[in-house]
Amino acid sequence: MSINIKSFYLTIILLLSAISLQAQSLSDIRNVKVDELSDKQIKTLVLKAEEQGISKSQIPALAQERGMSAMEASKLATRINQLSSATPEVDQESDIDTGVQREVYAPVSGGMNVEDSAGLDETEKKIFGYGLFHNKKLNFSPSLNIPTPQSYVIGTGDQLLIDVYGNSQQSYDLTVNPEGRIYIPNVGPIQVGGASIAATTARIKEQLSRIYADLNSSNPNTFIQIRLGNIRSIQVSMAGELSNPGTYTLPSFASVFNALYAAGGPNKEGSFRSIKVFRDSRQVAEVDVYEFLVKGNQQQNIRLQDNDMIIVPAVQTRAEVQGPVRRPGLFEILPQEDIQDLIRYAGGFKSEAYTQRIGVRRLSDDARKVADVSQEQFESFKVQDGDVFLVGEKLNRFENRVQVSGAVYHPGEFALYDGMTVKDLIQKADGLRGEAFLNRATLYRTQEDMTLEIVPVDVQGVVNGTVTDIPLQREDVLHIPSKYDLKEEFYVKISGEINRPGAFAFAENMTVEDLVLKAGGFKESASDAYIEVARRVKDRTDGQIAEIFTLDIDQNLEINGEDKEVVLQPFDHVIIRRSPGFQREQMVRIEGEVNYPGQYTIATATERISDLLKRAGGLNQFAYAKGATLIRRTEFYTPKSDNEVKSQELREVKNNLIKEDGKNTEAENNILSRIDEKIGEKGGDLANQKGLASGEFKINRVKDVAASDSSRVAEVEFRTQELIGIDLDYIMEHPESDQDLILMEGDVLSIPKELQTVRMRGEVLFPTSARYENGKGFKNYISRAGGFTDQARKGKAYVVYANGDVQRTKKFLFFKNYPGIEPGAEIIIPQKPERQPMSATNWIGLASSLATLGILIDRLAQ
Repeated sequence: MSINIKSFYLTIILLLSAISLQAQSLSDIRNVKVDELSDKQIKTLVLKAEEQGISKSQIPALAQERGMSAMEASKLATRINQLSSATPEVDQESDIDTGVQREVYAPVSGGMNVEDSAGLDETEKKIFGYGLFHNKKLNFSPSLNIPTPQSYVIGTGDQLLIDVYGNSQQSYDLTVNPEGRIYIPNVGPIQVGGASIAATTARIKEQLSRIYADLNSSNPNTFIQIRLGNIRSIQVSMAGELSNPGTYTLPSFASVFNALYAAGGPNKEGSFRSIKVFRDSRQVAEVDVYEFLVKGNQQQNIRLQDNDMIIVPAVQTRAEVQGPVRRPGLFEILPQEDIQDLIRYAGGFKSEAYTQRIGVRRLSDDARKVADVSQEQFESFKVQDGDVFLVGEKLNRFENRVQVSGAVYHPGEFALYDGMTVKDLIQKADGLRGEAFLNRATLYRTQEDMTLEIVPVDVQGVVNGTVTDIPLQREDVLHIPSKYDLKEEFYVKISGEINRPGAFAFAENMTVEDLVLKAGGFKESASDAYIEVARRVKDRTDGQIAEIFTLDIDQNLEINGEDKEVVLQPFDHVIIRRSPGFQREQMVRIEGEVNYPGQYTIATATERISDLLKRAGGLNQFAYAKGATLIRRTEFYTPKSDNEVKSQELREVKNNLIKEDGKNTEAENNILSRIDEKIGEKGGDLANQKGLASGEFKINRVKDVAASDSSRVAEVEFRTQELIGIDLDYIMEHPESDQDLILMEGDVLSIPKELQTVRMRGEVLFPTSARYENGKGFKNYISRAGGFTDQARKGKAYVVYANGDVQRTKKFLFFKNYPGIEPGAEIIIPQKPERQPMSATNWIGLASSLATLGILIDRLAQ
């Protein structure tokens, strides 16, 4: 493919890459701004160019040939180099201009905050200045939006914009040719290559004065101005201890820092203090990066020229600073510098640093050694390569601190002065509080060997001046206890029929009425007979545990007469009894096929099932009386010690809940999972866990109950519901009979519609439900389920009827009498217990026993 065809393709590629940019014209490649292209667009450009056989190094030159300015082409080359080397692949391609073999890499941004750098090892993070060229938040691209510098040296490729104004008006857009000349119409060629802007202006002005006569007159009316348009690119070679040495194409405005940034900065072994710049085989500058980092000085950061050479030598002396300094790390030191310079590069000491001495670890000829450097030696101590300077911390103690705590108005820390005493310290704390215990305080004193000594203090005597005051020492701590710290916390309790039972803080002269008011007053259920008060006894040897006395109250629940003035003592327990005649309402529910289902209040203590049925309007035409069930709530409590439920009792609940056929409902499975969490067991296959099959259990709540003086005894309340089989037909015919049960709170009388199915569960071949047929027996329904399995325990089969009754199979001699079947019944066939086969050892033991028995019988027979 010819260069022209390649160039055509490149033009199309560049325009396609810039198609998403909204702020620029796409009519010409001249209008493509490289800074506005995204990394993705540059990568697309390179990929499409390579597909056409154009290498990455050819792209900038071809773009410039098609009209892109030299400055934009230089930017394009830099962007391509950066993105191409973002991968670890190494391209050993020859540079098209110099032939220098180099790695194509991705220059990473610099920065002083090493923590922002990714991919640096521990040594690189410590090197001061290393992050400058590896921080992705920084950018060292040269600024091109600056006024034309008069010292700028013009070279091949620069665009010069010449404006003539005044009496004459003319503009020239000229580009410096490879010979360093520009051509002005009607004037001819002018040599400008290698000259500064100032010198070039003078030359052009001299030549143009032949056309514009008054340009050089003493009172000119025509003027000239020269500006830079697109600038050229330059080639700079980077060598030495660099992250990515090579030859780089940079804008002609680039400085030394721009070039170092492009090359990734010095590597771990590179010097930051003596970076040398060579031009025409002679050194023109030596750059110290520390001057920029510490002082912001960029005088050595000169502007580069074409074919400049930058060399980064290896570091000669590098030392590490550890400890409380502002910027610990590795620092390069010049021969004339000392410890003070090192600390300055480390940002200076922190406030907690001990500055009188610095420890040094140093490598000797055959081992390591340490040295101590006092503050007076900082200027004279010679820093060597590999030194580690250890800055210590000030002692964590106070030179003049004393403290006071306890029953004073302002406890805390105070400054110790000469002659300060305990009394002075109390006065500094604004004196003693009213509850201060004056007989004795404690002065904690730290002795020279760091052991603790206790010095007793007569506070009252010290304050009154009747005893000798005690001089204080550094780090003394005076503690003045409160009277309340030295006695048990007093309280009184109230329980029973009170709105807010519990313990309350004791107060002097507190009466029972005061306590009743604190507890929110009496409940409606409170007895109008008496209040009982239990009082602790002390020093009794007759076996009495508590003193009990009662207080009279009237019908308005007000304490009568002198009892009002009864003063409580600490730990008294007031008990408000319930009125004997008080009964709160108790609710039962009837549901199913009755005329008025719902909740009903028990009217009398002897109300029965038949009474409830009458109040509900009796059965309707759909009711199935034989299936009626009484669901009764039973409650039992499992004490819980230290907030832990006893696992064994929970396991009993679990066993009662698991259905023998393993067919638990989803609600039951959720309850089992919660029990497993409580007792720390893993949930298993419910089909393999056997237990009692009767009843449905549901856990309602877990609660903590407050109890006794200062302890809390937790209690788990399980409320269960179990089915009680009833014969509703008999109850309706014989009200108040033994079958007609007395109702209890929470009872539910459930009357279903007529049931038409029978369920088969357990050890049958196909557990299912079958249509009920009158006159069909137990075995008929087992046949509908495919018959018994090999593991069926036929003699233990049982039937659960719709009303909750259970009947098991009865056996007489070799005959089995199976229960009868009714609508809604459930047939359950249990599994045979697992039998363990006898091992060889057991068989041998049995044989030995039989043989021994035979021998004994034989001898007895003789």
